[in-house]
Amino acid sequence: MTRFWLVRHGPTHEKAFTGWRDVPADLSDAAAVERLADYLPPDAVVVSSDLWRATATATAIAKGRTLLSPRKTLREFDFGAWDGLHFTDVANRDPDLSRRFWEEPGDLAPPGGESWNTVSRRVVSSLRDLAERQSADDIVVVGHMGMIMTMIAQCGGSAYEAMGHQIEPLSVTDMTYDLQRWNIGTINHRA
Repeated sequence: MTRFWLVRHGPTHEKAFTGWRDVPADLSDAAAVERLADYLPPDAVVVSSDLWRATATATAIAKGRTLLSPRKTLREFDFGAWDGLHFTDVANRDPDLSRRFWEEPGDLAPPGGESWNTVSRRVVSSLRDLAERQSADDIVVVGHMGMIMTMIAQCGGSAYEAMGHQIEPLSVTDMTYDLQRWNIGTINHRA
């Protein structure tokens, strides 16, 4: 059995859709970063999305743990044409689609972007691959809010329910995978 420790990257202070845009994380709260690093299992391997905010966070919390190469498959949603736009601008531009995207997560996608189901398949496949290829009992995955929410849904419940969870920067959501089933542990733990 593998225990995954899903860590949301440090805050970006963005006030717009932030998917595949490569923005930095604010890791200036050294005490919060240190508490998070100390909370995670010392013998875990660490992997992250390949976006800057995730790789910087992974490097900051690695503290002697094995740091694997970043994976594009662990990225946030690709918000396509919405990336970089304020939420009200998206609501004005695509009123029906933007409302339905959140209320009916599934196959709906932003223009040029990814649907919930596409992201879920991508992330689940990547984490299964990590569980099968790594000999570690604990794997820390530094990623994004959407990535974490898709995995909460994978553990049971609907996508809509999963999107109701708060996933704060530098929080940890843990789950186990026994090569057949996913089981949720704690959601949005702040060390």
